[in-house]
Amino acid sequence: MNNYFSFDHVHLVDLSHSYSSETIYWPTEEGFKLEKEFDGMTEKGYYYSANKFFSPEHGGTHMDAPIHFAKNGKTVDQIPLDQLIGQAIVIDVFKETLKNPDYQVSIQDFANWESSYGKIPEGAIVLLHTGYGKYWPDRLKYLGTDKTGKEALTDLHFPGLHPDAAKWLVENRKINAIGLDTQSIDYGKSEFFETHRILCTKNIPFFENVANLDQLPLTGAYVIALPMKIEGGSGAPLRILAIIPKKV
Repeated sequence: MNNYFSFDHVHLVDLSHSYSSETIYWPTEEGFKLEKEFDGMTEKGYYYSANKFFSPEHGGTHMDAPIHFAKNGKTVDQIPLDQLIGQAIVIDVFKETLKNPDYQVSIQDFANWESSYGKIPEGAIVLLHTGYGKYWPDRLKYLGTDKTGKEALTDLHFPGLHPDAAKWLVENRKINAIGLDTQSIDYGKSEFFETHRILCTKNIPFFENVANLDQLPLTGAYVIALPMKIEGGSGAPLRILAIIPKKV
């Protein structure tokens, strides 16, 4: 196998948070649960361990499939593999979110990136680095509230993608997918989830709660994002990684 491919000249970055009792979900959802079914020596003298887990589709590092907000959108298992692999471009708005937790990534942010690196390439996976990954898994800092239930929804404060920018992106650029390091592609104060609806209508999958975006260059990396293949799923836990070529 090493005769065909080698990792000697690339650096891998894990962009997924682990699932645990600390994993952040939408305030109205139950969290991740891991239950031991067996852990120990069997009657035949060998060690054996097995667990079962419970998790809503939308929590932790996960993918939203287009059917999440579009009746005729693709489900998790219908998204082509080649749409989950692509050249990564990173839009860094960390400085803006430090001043405004309700910041929404704008058309101008995309224009600023293109002024430095050229037109967003066809088939790109766009990653929005808000800096909120550094707060994980502190619910209060990450979501703006540590409350749970419906009463928490009015207290949510975190950045997202502005609907106007989402509309511009899907109408003017041909991207594979988009992701960010917050709980939702729509900012915390959104009531109508317009960005979700714009992306889902165009069958663009997106990734939420992406980790370690501060470790990526603004261009030059590649991303592989593989969700649990849930038939008919509106979302799924996601293992996402970046491949960064090493400088020679």
